[in-house]
Order: sequence, then structure tokens, then C-alpha cells
Amino acid sequence: MTRVRVTAPRAAAGTAVRGAPRPFESREAAQDSEVGQVFVRSLVRSQLRLALVVAGGFLLILAAFPLTLVLVPGLADTRIAGIPFDWLLLGAGIYPVIGLGAWLYVRTAARNEARYRDLAGDQ
Repeated sequence: MTRVRVTAPRAAAGTAVRGAPRPFESREAAQDSEVGQVFVRSLVRSQLRLALVVAGGFLLILAAFPLTLVLVPGLADTRIAGIPFDWLLLGAGIYPVIGLGAWLYVRTAARNEARYRDLAGDQ
């Protein structure tokens, strides 16, 4: 009986799922150099900035929902299918905002990481 070793090409490592991150080899190699440390700090700063912007935007939109009920007269008394509009606005209207914020965050975070991988891979 003969043993056979099955391997994948080196370029395909870590890409079993489309868009999956590469192994941490390039990150560890990048952290060893001074330039790599700058890249890592830049990635951490950009991800933190993104998180703060998305959280701040979400809180502003969340605060604006009840303000619309106060600023638009008669809106709080409106009923749709027997349900008060303010309940619909706060109960069902916020979920698309949460979904949109999450989608934008994931998309932009992935773009930041892809830029980092491109920079770290060029060293």
C-alpha cells in the first residue's frame, strides 16, 4: 500500500471559502518589521475609527426616531392597521437601520483588511 500526500497549491491556502482571510503568516511577518508595525497600527486605527463612526451614526439615527414624533404634530396619534405609528416606527422601523449599519460596517471592515493584506503582502 502506497501513501499519497494530497496538498493544495500554496496560493490557495486559506481561501477555501471565497473572501476568507489568508493565514496569519503575512501578518506575523509584517509585525516583525518596523514598516509592518506601522501597517498593523494603521489597520487597528482604521477599524477603530470605523467602529466609532458606525456606532455614532447609529446613535444619532436612533435619537432622531423619537424626535420625529415630537417635532411632527399629530404623528404620534396616527394609527396604521390599528397599531400606533410611533410603535411601528420604533418597533419595526429601526431594524432596517440596524441591518444597513451592520452591512456597511462589515463591507468597510473587509475593505480595510484587504488593503492591509495587500500592503503586508508587498513587503
